[in-house]
Amino acid sequence: MSDPARHVMTVDEFLAWDDGTDTRYELIRGEPVAMAPPADAHAILAAAIAREFHARLHRPCRARVEAGIRIPNRNDMWFQTDVAVSCAPASDKPGTADPVIVVEVLSPSTADYDRGTKLPLYRQIPSVQEILLIDSTRRRAELWHREGDSWRVQDIIGDGALRFHALDVEIALADVYEGIL
Repeated sequence: MSDPARHVMTVDEFLAWDDGTDTRYELIRGEPVAMAPPADAHAILAAAIAREFHARLHRPCRARVEAGIRIPNRNDMWFQTDVAVSCAPASDKPGTADPVIVVEVLSPSTADYDRGTKLPLYRQIPSVQEILLIDSTRRRAELWHREGDSWRVQDIIGDGALRFHALDVEIALADVYEGIL
């Protein structure tokens, strides 16, 4: 006897779907994939980054936590990034419209996936100008900047500063990691 055919969800089907639990999911190639609850350091870092953006951004720009991200030209992918910054007006539609900055907190179990799968897809979003990958186990970050049709990465280690040129925002790494490591 053969297995039943797997149903591949679209983003709209995924957003309407409810499994009856509080589990968070991402949509990966049409299949809902459960996300493990974040470790304490991961959650605190995401909150600290959102707080630091909030203190520096001017309306209409806002930081969003657990921000839903659609991938252009893909109706089978939906990510929940840790933090995203958008200057688009707030909406009642799911997802972050026109994200300018995307932030992923790297955990030992997610770092390879975030770098290898999510990063290249985030770079395809026309509105995204900067992508921050920040380590939850040591004071280190990779800040990706769009420069025309190419991308440049900057490693920030120790007491450096995160300089987001797209929105003229600077955040000291020490402020983000305060009390964590």
